[in-house]
Order: sequence, then C-alpha cells, then structure tokens
Amino acid sequence: MLLHGDIAERYRDFADYARGDSPCFEEWALSVAQDPEVLSWLEDLPEAKQQPNLVFAAARRHGAAAPAPYAELRRVLLQHGTAVRRTVLACATQTNEVGRLATLVPVLAGLGEPLALVEVGASAGLCLFPDRYDYVWSGAGSLRTGVGPVLRAEATGPLPVPRRHPQVAWRGGCDLNPLDVQDADQMSWLETLVWPEQEERRRRLRAAIRIARAEPPRLQRGDLLDLLPSLVEEAGRHGLPVVFHSAVAAYLDADERDRFATLMAGLVAQRRCHWVSNEGPGVLPGVTATGPATGPPAGRFVLGLDGRAVAWTHGHGHAIEWVRVRSGVLSEGPDTLT
Repeated sequence: MLLHGDIAERYRDFADYARGDSPCFEEWALSVAQDPEVLSWLEDLPEAKQQPNLVFAAARRHGAAAPAPYAELRRVLLQHGTAVRRTVLACATQTNEVGRLATLVPVLAGLGEPLALVEVGASAGLCLFPDRYDYVWSGAGSLRTGVGPVLRAEATGPLPVPRRHPQVAWRGGCDLNPLDVQDADQMSWLETLVWPEQEERRRRLRAAIRIARAEPPRLQRGDLLDLLPSLVEEAGRHGLPVVFHSAVAAYLDADERDRFATLMAGLVAQRRCHWVSNEGPGVLPGVTATGPATGPPAGRFVLGLDGRAVAWTHGHGHAIEWVRVRSGVLSEGPDTLT
C-alpha cells in the first residue's frame, strides 16, 4: 500500500488492496478519496497517521459501525473528529496478523533447527509461534499434527511443504511500541484493526493471543536499527538466529529502508543470521529485483530469504506463489520437501 503522497491517491490505492477482502473498506476508501471535507480533516494529521486502516480503526473505536455504508464513517469522523484524532495519534496499525505464518513457515521450516526467532516490528509477538499451528496449503500439501489452530493459504508453484514443524528455542523481537498480550485494552485495539467482514481473522487473533499469553515472548521497545545487532547476538546463544518481518519496513522512510537493508545484508554475509522479509514490492526493491522480471501480481507481497525473492504472498497470508527455490539455503534434509 502507498504510505506517502497525495491522500486521495493513497485511499484509492488502499481500495484496490482491500478489494475482495473487505467490501466495506473498499467503499469507505473510494468514498474518502472523493470527499473534500474528509480529505481536509485528514490533511491536519501527520502524513504517517493518514493511513486508511488506522483512521478506519480509530473511527470504529469511537462508534462507527462496520460493515456499514460510508455515511457511517463520515458521521463519526466529522462529529467526533477530536476524539478520533487522539486515538489516531496515540495508536498504530500493529495488525500482528498471525495468518502470515502460513506464508513464512515454508521458509522457516527449511532453515535448520532449533531456531531463535527475532521479529522486527513484533507488535505483541503473536507471529513468534510458528510451531504452535497446523497448516494447509491448498494445492500443495499440509502439515497437520493436531498441534493447534489451522492456518490456510492457497498455494501455487513448487512450494517446499514442510514435513514437520519448525523447532523454536527462543522468541524475541522489537517494536517502537510493543504490545502486552496480558493487557486487555491493547488486545482489544488489535481486534479493532481486523477488517469488518473477516470474522475468521478475529477468531484466529483470539486464539493467537491465548497461545502467546501462555509463553510471552521477549520484546524490546526501541528502534530496530539500534536493537537488531544485540538481539541477533542474544538469539545466537539459543539457536539459529532468524530475523523476520511482514509489512514493517514499509513504515520506514527511504533512508531508513536503505540502512535496514544494508544492516541485514551485512548480518547475513557475516553468517550471523538468516533474513526472512515479507514486504510490498516497492519497499525492498533490491529483494524484488532478484525474482522473476514480471514481478508479483497487484496487491501481493515479496517473500525474501537472505535478500532474494522466493515467493509472492498475500499480505494477510491467504496465498503464496513460490517462484524460486534457492539451492543450498533451504534444507534438503528429511524436514522439507524442495
């Protein structure tokens, strides 16, 4: 999704992203893009806080019913704009969508074991538990042993279907504003961020919170560029360090993205960790450029391993198209089919 530039253009872009997943958000975003009064209200927010999902969630927090026609969103924004603004400024889109594990696990399970996971932009750390779910990759295979809730993704291409769950020895991460899984209000905000029609995502989120509450991960507050080297070092005392992130680097500015990519490339080159990235195609262009020249379909993320594209993925984990198997990186042992 576009995070910078003309507001109306960004809302139209979000409508494209929401198409097929939330008719309500698609309508709201298209309508905002044509509403001069609401666009004027948005202009008073910092650019980073104008993003549609954050504004929509804040409005819902203050009484906007959803799914509902655009008039409902407009009413809340214009009648309760001060309260909505306070929420927008105080909160962030820390979706923490655990469904993304269905697109990450085919990579994680092939790296070796035990893993020491470091999540960048971890939010509440819900995605640090890939070993606590079962998986179905429609069209490719499954990993079902009764471990926990089932995550599903449509799969195309030669997906390396894991034969067993990744073993995780340590879980940690960082975030500018880490959320506490034991805090009911913070978890309520995560639920508000779930798109209106997606009841299955809501159920999945509640299950993920229960899993994380049983073993809260180690989360540090701060800037990823400052914290990552020490986190990788700490992770290395417990297992094979793997730094991963989904829809996080998009929130860095261009200079920060370059510094982050350089940092990760250096850590990988020094064999201090593996790097699993899952971002929009324009976020880490160096990763995207290593994949097929056609690039991903519209609305898809680029899943990268150690700086090279391996798959196109749905941003919430609904689909994965495998485009590359890196010989010598993903395990060809008994745990993974390649």
